[in-house]
Amino acid sequence: MDFRALVRKHKDLIVQTRRELHRIPEPAYTEKKTSVYIVDFLKKEGLAVKCGIAKYGVVGLLDTKKSGKTVMLRADMDALAVDEETNLPFASTHKGAMHACGHDAHMAMVLGSARILNEIKKHLKGTIKFVFQPAEEGPGGAKPMIEEGIMDNPKVDYCFGCHVWPGIPEGYIGVRDGPVMAAMDRFDLRIIGKGGHGAMPHLCVDALEVGTQVVNALQRITSRHMNPLQPTVVSVCSFHAGTTFNVIPAEAKLSGTTRTFDRNVWLSWPQRLERIINGICKAMDATYELDFKQGYPPTVNHAGMAQVVRDCASLVVGKDRVIEPEPTMGGEDMSFFLEKTEGCFFFLGVGKQGAAPIHNPKFDFNEDILLKGVETYCRIIWELLG
Repeated sequence: MDFRALVRKHKDLIVQTRRELHRIPEPAYTEKKTSVYIVDFLKKEGLAVKCGIAKYGVVGLLDTKKSGKTVMLRADMDALAVDEETNLPFASTHKGAMHACGHDAHMAMVLGSARILNEIKKHLKGTIKFVFQPAEEGPGGAKPMIEEGIMDNPKVDYCFGCHVWPGIPEGYIGVRDGPVMAAMDRFDLRIIGKGGHGAMPHLCVDALEVGTQVVNALQRITSRHMNPLQPTVVSVCSFHAGTTFNVIPAEAKLSGTTRTFDRNVWLSWPQRLERIINGICKAMDATYELDFKQGYPPTVNHAGMAQVVRDCASLVVGKDRVIEPEPTMGGEDMSFFLEKTEGCFFFLGVGKQGAAPIHNPKFDFNEDILLKGVETYCRIIWELLG
Protein backbone atom coordinates (compact mmCIF):
# COMPACT_ATOMS: atom_id res chain seq x y z
CA MET A 1 0.00 0.00 0.00
CA ASP A 2 1.57 3.29 -1.13
CA PHE A 3 0.56 5.44 1.82
CA ARG A 4 2.85 8.30 0.83
CA ALA A 5 1.02 8.69 -2.47
CA LEU A 6 -2.37 8.40 -0.78
CA VAL A 7 -1.49 11.11 1.72
CA ARG A 8 -0.07 13.43 -0.93
CA LYS A 9 -3.26 13.01 -2.94
CA HIS A 10 -5.18 14.43 0.01
CA LYS A 11 -2.68 17.13 1.01
CA ASP A 12 -4.98 20.01 0.07
CA LEU A 13 -7.82 18.54 2.12
CA ILE A 14 -5.60 18.00 5.17
CA VAL A 15 -4.16 21.53 5.05
CA GLN A 16 -7.57 23.10 4.36
CA THR A 17 -9.04 21.19 7.32
CA ARG A 18 -6.31 22.45 9.64
CA ARG A 19 -6.85 26.04 8.48
CA GLU A 20 -10.63 25.93 8.79
CA LEU A 21 -10.35 24.56 12.31
CA HIS A 22 -7.66 27.12 13.14
CA ARG A 23 -10.10 29.92 12.31
CA ILE A 24 -12.68 28.77 14.88
CA PRO A 25 -10.76 28.06 18.10
CA GLU A 26 -12.93 27.34 21.14
CA PRO A 27 -11.65 26.85 24.71
CA ALA A 28 -12.56 23.90 26.91
CA TYR A 29 -16.21 22.83 26.88
CA THR A 30 -17.22 25.52 24.37
CA GLU A 31 -16.20 23.51 21.27
CA LYS A 32 -19.62 23.73 19.57
CA LYS A 33 -18.53 24.91 16.09
CA THR A 34 -15.56 22.54 16.16
CA SER A 35 -17.82 19.62 17.02
CA VAL A 36 -20.25 20.47 14.20
CA TYR A 37 -17.36 20.68 11.73
CA ILE A 38 -16.01 17.27 12.75
CA VAL A 39 -19.44 15.61 12.68
CA ASP A 40 -20.12 16.97 9.18
CA PHE A 41 -16.75 15.74 7.94
CA LEU A 42 -17.18 12.22 9.32
CA LYS A 43 -20.77 11.91 8.09
CA LYS A 44 -19.69 12.89 4.58
CA GLU A 45 -17.25 9.98 4.78
CA GLY A 46 -20.18 7.70 5.57
CA LEU A 47 -18.92 6.83 9.05
CA ALA A 48 -21.22 6.12 11.97
CA VAL A 49 -20.99 9.16 14.24
CA LYS A 50 -21.86 9.77 17.86
CA CYS A 51 -21.63 13.31 19.22
CA GLY A 52 -22.48 15.21 22.40
CA ILE A 53 -20.17 12.99 24.47
CA ALA A 54 -18.82 14.86 27.50
CA LYS A 55 -20.68 17.85 26.04
CA TYR A 56 -18.89 18.30 22.69
CA GLY A 57 -16.89 15.11 22.18
CA VAL A 58 -17.28 13.16 18.93
CA VAL A 59 -16.58 9.54 17.94
CA GLY A 60 -16.55 8.34 14.34
CA LEU A 61 -16.66 4.58 13.73
CA LEU A 62 -15.20 2.88 10.68
CA ASP A 63 -16.42 -0.73 10.72
CA THR A 64 -14.85 -2.94 8.05
CA LYS A 65 -17.47 -5.63 8.71
CA LYS A 66 -14.63 -8.11 9.13
CA SER A 67 -13.53 -9.61 12.42
CA GLY A 68 -10.49 -7.97 13.97
CA LYS A 69 -9.14 -5.67 16.64
CA THR A 70 -10.43 -2.18 17.46
CA VAL A 71 -7.93 0.67 17.25
CA MET A 72 -8.56 4.21 18.48
CA LEU A 73 -6.99 7.39 17.06
CA ARG A 74 -7.48 10.37 19.38
CA ALA A 75 -7.31 14.11 18.80
CA ASP A 76 -7.96 16.94 21.25
CA MET A 77 -10.31 19.76 20.19
CA ASP A 78 -10.00 22.71 22.55
CA ALA A 79 -8.09 25.97 22.10
CA LEU A 80 -6.36 28.30 24.56
CA ALA A 81 -7.54 31.66 25.87
CA VAL A 82 -4.83 33.51 23.92
CA ASP A 83 -5.06 36.43 21.49
CA GLU A 84 -3.39 35.28 18.27
CA GLU A 85 -0.43 37.27 16.92
CA THR A 86 0.58 35.24 13.86
CA ASN A 87 -0.91 37.49 11.13
CA LEU A 88 -1.76 34.33 9.20
CA PRO A 89 -4.45 34.67 6.51
CA PHE A 90 -6.39 31.98 8.36
CA ALA A 91 -5.85 33.41 11.85
CA SER A 92 -8.42 33.02 14.61
CA THR A 93 -11.74 34.75 14.04
CA HIS A 94 -12.62 34.32 17.73
CA LYS A 95 -11.19 37.13 19.83
CA GLY A 96 -9.37 35.87 22.91
CA ALA A 97 -8.98 32.29 21.64
CA MET A 98 -6.30 30.56 19.58
CA HIS A 99 -5.11 27.08 18.66
CA ALA A 100 -1.72 27.81 20.23
CA CYS A 101 -1.07 24.19 21.21
CA GLY A 102 -1.57 22.51 17.85
CA HIS A 103 -4.94 20.90 18.48
CA ASP A 104 -6.06 22.10 15.04
CA ALA A 105 -3.20 20.03 13.62
CA HIS A 106 -4.16 17.02 15.72
CA MET A 107 -7.76 17.12 14.50
CA ALA A 108 -6.70 17.60 10.87
CA MET A 109 -4.36 14.59 11.03
CA VAL A 110 -7.03 12.29 12.47
CA LEU A 111 -9.65 13.54 10.00
CA GLY A 112 -7.20 13.10 7.12
CA SER A 113 -6.47 9.59 8.33
CA ALA A 114 -10.21 8.88 8.45
CA ARG A 115 -10.55 9.89 4.80
CA ILE A 116 -7.67 7.68 3.63
CA LEU A 117 -8.48 4.67 5.81
CA ASN A 118 -12.09 4.81 4.68
CA GLU A 119 -10.89 4.65 1.07
CA ILE A 120 -8.88 1.48 1.72
CA LYS A 121 -11.22 -0.18 4.22
CA LYS A 122 -11.72 -3.22 1.96
CA HIS A 123 -8.08 -4.06 2.74
CA LEU A 124 -8.59 -3.77 6.51
CA LYS A 125 -10.21 -5.95 9.14
CA GLY A 126 -11.65 -4.82 12.47
CA THR A 127 -12.80 -1.40 13.58
CA ILE A 128 -11.30 2.08 13.89
CA LYS A 129 -12.59 4.67 16.35
CA PHE A 130 -11.75 8.29 15.55
CA VAL A 131 -12.08 10.10 18.87
CA PHE A 132 -12.23 13.89 19.21
CA GLN A 133 -11.96 14.97 22.81
CA PRO A 134 -12.86 18.32 24.40
CA ALA A 135 -11.11 20.16 27.22
CA GLU A 136 -7.61 18.65 27.13
CA GLU A 137 -6.16 21.92 28.42
CA GLY A 138 -8.35 21.51 31.49
CA PRO A 139 -10.40 20.39 33.28
CA GLY A 140 -10.10 17.33 31.04
CA GLY A 141 -12.46 15.59 28.63
CA ALA A 142 -10.88 12.14 28.37
CA LYS A 143 -12.14 10.82 31.69
CA PRO A 144 -15.79 11.86 31.18
CA MET A 145 -15.71 10.43 27.64
CA ILE A 146 -14.48 7.12 29.06
CA GLU A 147 -17.21 7.26 31.71
CA GLU A 148 -19.76 7.64 28.89
CA GLY A 149 -18.51 4.38 27.37
CA ILE A 150 -16.42 5.32 24.34
CA MET A 151 -13.88 2.57 25.06
CA ASP A 152 -16.60 -0.08 24.72
CA ASN A 153 -18.99 -1.40 22.05
CA PRO A 154 -16.67 -2.42 20.49
CA LYS A 155 -13.97 -2.56 23.16
CA VAL A 156 -10.84 -0.62 22.21
CA ASP A 157 -7.77 -2.87 22.00
CA TYR A 158 -5.15 -0.22 21.18
CA CYS A 159 -5.09 3.58 21.25
CA PHE A 160 -2.78 6.18 19.72
CA GLY A 161 -2.37 9.93 19.84
CA CYS A 162 0.11 12.45 18.53
CA HIS A 163 1.24 15.94 19.56
CA VAL A 164 3.06 18.43 17.34
CA TRP A 165 6.17 19.30 19.33
CA PRO A 166 8.53 22.28 18.84
CA GLY A 167 11.06 20.62 21.16
CA ILE A 168 11.83 18.09 18.40
CA PRO A 169 13.31 19.19 15.05
CA GLU A 170 11.02 19.48 12.07
CA GLY A 171 10.68 16.17 10.25
CA TYR A 172 11.61 14.00 13.24
CA ILE A 173 9.25 11.80 15.27
CA GLY A 174 9.70 11.18 18.99
CA VAL A 175 8.66 7.83 20.48
CA ARG A 176 9.34 6.67 24.01
CA ASP A 177 8.50 3.60 26.11
CA GLY A 178 7.06 4.17 29.57
CA PRO A 179 6.39 7.60 31.09
CA VAL A 180 6.41 10.36 28.49
CA MET A 181 4.40 13.12 30.23
CA ALA A 182 3.88 13.83 33.91
CA ALA A 183 0.91 13.64 36.22
CA MET A 184 -0.37 17.13 36.94
CA ASP A 185 -2.45 18.54 39.79
CA ARG A 186 -3.51 21.95 41.08
CA PHE A 187 -3.81 23.22 44.62
CA ASP A 188 -5.36 26.41 46.02
CA LEU A 189 -4.65 27.40 49.61
CA ARG A 190 -6.22 30.07 51.80
CA ILE A 191 -4.34 30.88 54.99
CA ILE A 192 -6.39 32.66 57.66
CA GLY A 193 -4.63 34.68 60.36
CA LYS A 194 -5.43 37.86 62.28
CA GLY A 195 -4.72 41.22 60.71
CA GLY A 196 -3.61 44.40 62.42
CA HIS A 197 -1.20 47.31 62.54
CA GLY A 198 2.23 46.79 60.98
CA ALA A 199 3.80 48.30 64.09
CA MET A 200 2.13 45.79 66.42
CA PRO A 201 2.90 42.31 65.04
CA HIS A 202 2.58 40.75 68.50
CA LEU A 203 -1.17 41.39 68.37
CA CYS A 204 -1.57 39.69 64.98
CA VAL A 205 -1.23 36.35 63.21
CA ASP A 206 0.59 37.36 60.03
CA ALA A 207 -0.94 35.36 57.17
CA LEU A 208 1.76 36.59 54.81
CA GLU A 209 4.54 35.26 57.04
CA VAL A 210 2.73 31.93 57.44
CA GLY A 211 2.43 31.79 53.67
CA THR A 212 6.15 32.32 53.15
CA GLN A 213 6.92 29.46 55.52
CA VAL A 214 4.48 27.24 53.61
CA VAL A 215 6.07 28.14 50.26
CA ASN A 216 9.55 27.32 51.56
CA ALA A 217 8.43 24.00 53.04
CA LEU A 218 6.42 22.87 50.00
CA GLN A 219 9.17 23.63 47.53
CA ARG A 220 11.62 21.74 49.73
CA ILE A 221 9.59 18.53 49.29
CA THR A 222 11.42 17.60 46.10
CA SER A 223 14.91 18.01 47.63
CA ARG A 224 14.32 16.35 50.99
CA HIS A 225 11.27 14.07 50.76
CA MET A 226 11.64 12.52 47.31
CA ASN A 227 13.97 9.98 45.75
CA PRO A 228 16.36 12.12 43.68
CA LEU A 229 16.17 9.52 40.90
CA GLN A 230 12.41 10.18 40.51
CA PRO A 231 11.75 13.63 38.99
CA THR A 232 9.10 15.63 40.85
CA VAL A 233 8.01 19.26 40.92
CA VAL A 234 6.11 21.30 43.49
CA SER A 235 5.67 24.90 42.34
CA VAL A 236 3.81 27.68 44.14
CA CYS A 237 3.02 30.01 41.25
CA SER A 238 0.64 32.55 42.80
CA PHE A 239 0.81 34.34 46.18
CA HIS A 240 -1.50 37.21 47.15
CA ALA A 241 -1.53 38.85 50.58
CA GLY A 242 -1.96 42.37 51.86
CA THR A 243 -3.20 45.62 50.38
CA THR A 244 -1.01 48.36 51.83
CA PHE A 245 2.39 48.98 53.45
CA ASN A 246 1.39 49.24 57.12
CA VAL A 247 -1.32 46.62 57.61
CA ILE A 248 -0.45 43.03 58.48
CA PRO A 249 -2.74 40.89 56.30
CA ALA A 250 -5.27 38.55 57.85
CA GLU A 251 -5.38 36.34 54.76
CA ALA A 252 -3.05 34.94 52.14
CA LYS A 253 -3.99 33.03 48.99
CA LEU A 254 -1.59 30.68 47.24
CA SER A 255 -1.96 28.50 44.15
CA GLY A 256 0.38 25.99 42.61
CA THR A 257 0.93 22.70 40.84
CA THR A 258 2.55 19.31 41.44
CA ARG A 259 4.16 17.07 38.81
CA THR A 260 5.52 13.52 38.84
CA PHE A 261 5.97 10.48 36.60
CA ASP A 262 5.33 8.06 39.47
CA ARG A 263 1.73 7.01 40.03
CA ASN A 264 2.22 6.28 43.75
CA VAL A 265 3.75 9.70 44.31
CA TRP A 266 0.87 11.24 42.32
CA LEU A 267 -1.67 9.62 44.63
CA SER A 268 0.27 10.75 47.72
CA TRP A 269 0.34 14.49 46.98
CA PRO A 270 -2.83 15.49 48.89
CA GLN A 271 -1.60 13.87 52.12
CA ARG A 272 1.93 15.25 51.75
CA LEU A 273 0.75 18.82 51.24
CA GLU A 274 -1.89 18.61 53.96
CA ARG A 275 0.63 17.38 56.54
CA ILE A 276 3.07 20.22 55.88
CA ILE A 277 0.47 22.99 55.67
CA ASN A 278 -1.34 21.79 58.78
CA GLY A 279 1.88 21.63 60.79
CA ILE A 280 3.03 25.12 59.86
CA CYS A 281 -0.36 26.74 60.41
CA LYS A 282 -0.79 25.04 63.78
CA ALA A 283 2.67 26.16 64.90
CA MET A 284 1.94 29.77 63.90
CA ASP A 285 -1.66 29.97 65.22
CA ALA A 286 -3.23 30.23 61.78
CA THR A 287 -5.95 28.17 60.14
CA TYR A 288 -6.28 27.23 56.49
CA GLU A 289 -8.49 25.90 53.69
CA LEU A 290 -6.82 23.61 51.13
CA ASP A 291 -8.48 22.75 47.83
CA PHE A 292 -6.45 20.05 46.07
CA LYS A 293 -7.66 19.16 42.57
CA GLN A 294 -6.22 15.92 41.26
CA GLY A 295 -5.61 16.35 37.55
CA TYR A 296 -4.23 13.89 35.04
CA PRO A 297 -2.25 10.72 35.82
CA PRO A 298 1.16 10.15 34.18
CA THR A 299 1.05 9.47 30.44
CA VAL A 300 2.68 6.05 30.14
CA ASN A 301 3.31 4.35 26.80
CA HIS A 302 3.18 0.59 26.42
CA ALA A 303 6.44 -0.83 25.08
CA GLY A 304 4.84 -3.02 22.41
CA MET A 305 2.73 -0.22 20.97
CA ALA A 306 5.62 2.23 21.15
CA GLN A 307 7.58 -0.23 19.01
CA VAL A 308 4.73 -0.35 16.48
CA VAL A 309 4.87 3.46 16.21
CA ARG A 310 8.68 3.37 15.99
CA ASP A 311 8.57 0.86 13.13
CA CYS A 312 5.87 2.76 11.25
CA ALA A 313 7.50 6.15 11.79
CA SER A 314 10.78 4.76 10.44
CA LEU A 315 9.03 4.12 7.13
CA VAL A 316 7.76 7.70 7.11
CA VAL A 317 10.79 9.79 8.14
CA GLY A 318 13.64 7.27 8.15
CA LYS A 319 15.01 5.26 11.04
CA ASP A 320 17.63 7.90 11.88
CA ARG A 321 14.90 10.51 12.38
CA VAL A 322 12.91 8.49 14.90
CA ILE A 323 14.29 9.57 18.26
CA GLU A 324 13.63 8.98 21.93
CA PRO A 325 12.54 12.32 23.39
CA GLU A 326 13.08 13.42 26.94
CA PRO A 327 9.94 13.00 29.04
CA THR A 328 8.24 16.31 29.79
CA MET A 329 6.70 17.60 33.01
CA GLY A 330 3.75 18.82 30.98
CA GLY A 331 0.50 16.92 31.52
CA GLU A 332 -1.87 15.22 29.07
CA ASP A 333 -5.19 13.51 29.65
CA MET A 334 -4.39 11.02 26.89
CA SER A 335 -3.10 9.32 30.05
CA PHE A 336 -6.62 8.18 30.96
CA PHE A 337 -7.00 6.31 27.65
CA LEU A 338 -3.59 4.68 28.11
CA GLU A 339 -4.66 3.47 31.56
CA LYS A 340 -7.55 1.60 29.94
CA THR A 341 -5.74 -0.11 27.08
CA GLU A 342 -2.37 -0.53 25.41
CA GLY A 343 -1.23 2.35 23.27
CA CYS A 344 1.28 5.08 22.55
CA PHE A 345 1.37 8.88 22.59
CA PHE A 346 4.12 10.19 20.32
CA PHE A 347 5.56 13.54 19.25
CA LEU A 348 5.69 14.97 15.72
CA GLY A 349 8.60 17.39 15.46
CA VAL A 350 7.82 20.90 14.22
CA GLY A 351 10.81 22.68 15.80
CA LYS A 352 12.93 25.11 13.82
CA GLN A 353 15.26 27.99 14.66
CA GLY A 354 13.46 31.06 15.97
CA ALA A 355 10.01 29.45 16.01
CA ALA A 356 7.58 30.23 18.81
CA PRO A 357 6.86 27.51 21.40
CA ILE A 358 3.44 26.03 22.07
CA HIS A 359 1.08 28.18 24.17
CA ASN A 360 2.62 31.26 22.54
CA PRO A 361 0.44 33.74 20.57
CA LYS A 362 2.85 33.43 17.61
CA PHE A 363 2.90 29.61 17.47
CA ASP A 364 2.76 28.15 13.95
CA PHE A 365 4.44 25.33 12.01
CA ASN A 366 5.21 24.03 8.54
CA GLU A 367 1.96 22.41 7.36
CA ASP A 368 3.86 19.83 5.25
CA ILE A 369 4.60 18.12 8.57
CA LEU A 370 0.92 17.18 8.82
CA LEU A 371 1.44 14.67 6.02
CA LYS A 372 4.03 12.79 8.07
CA GLY A 373 1.59 12.55 10.98
CA VAL A 374 -1.22 11.26 8.75
CA GLU A 375 1.05 8.73 7.06
CA THR A 376 2.26 7.46 10.44
CA TYR A 377 -1.32 7.00 11.66
CA CYS A 378 -2.27 5.13 8.48
CA ARG A 379 0.73 2.84 8.71
CA ILE A 380 -0.06 2.08 12.37
CA ILE A 381 -3.58 1.03 11.38
CA TRP A 382 -2.20 -1.02 8.48
CA GLU A 383 0.24 -2.76 10.82
CA LEU A 384 -2.53 -3.70 13.27
CA LEU A 385 -5.56 -4.18 11.02
CA GLY A 386 -4.14 -4.71 7.54
